[in-house]
Amino acid sequence: MRSPLNIFSVEEYLEAEKSSDIRHEYVAGQVFAMAGASEEHNLIAGNIYAILRPHLRGSSCRAFVSDMKVKVKVSRADIFYYPDILVTCNPEDKERYFKTRPSLIIEVLSNSTAKTDKREKRINYQNLDSLQEYVLVYQNEIKVEVYRQDIEGNWSTEVLGKEDKLRLDSVDLTLTMDDIYEDVIIDDL
Repeated sequence: MRSPLNIFSVEEYLEAEKSSDIRHEYVAGQVFAMAGASEEHNLIAGNIYAILRPHLRGSSCRAFVSDMKVKVKVSRADIFYYPDILVTCNPEDKERYFKTRPSLIIEVLSNSTAKTDKREKRINYQNLDSLQEYVLVYQNEIKVEVYRQDIEGNWSTEVLGKEDKLRLDSVDLTLTMDDIYEDVIIDDL
């Protein structure tokens, strides 16, 4: 049963999401529908996932693409986001429909999501003790931003361009920009 003012409980949200044709993110009781992704967005996320999945085979880490939620607790508010890619290496991260202990989160930026991904989600994700790296991949130019947490819990930022390589310390993997942007035509955007 829905609460007044269109505020949903976590239980209502999770149950409704199981049968929904579209995905929704949940922020402190409010539910937001997610828009569809472009070809470039899908190619970039697919390229990264296609390399991550076999790289992690045999390890304790598991990679998920698009349809797995991450639960974040900020103050007393529960938040559920759908990152483009997430990796969890914690054997206690056993929830079936969401993860709570990711070590790596990757978002592919679109015009409609860039501000939210760069500000709100980044700040909220950085509340996750388990998160080691938050990566933003631009779809309209060859550019990647990496937010990395050090052993003391401090966050640093690295901006990468066409000639750089993306080093993912959390999963011991290095990707070239050619790996990430394979089959993506930037000039036509």
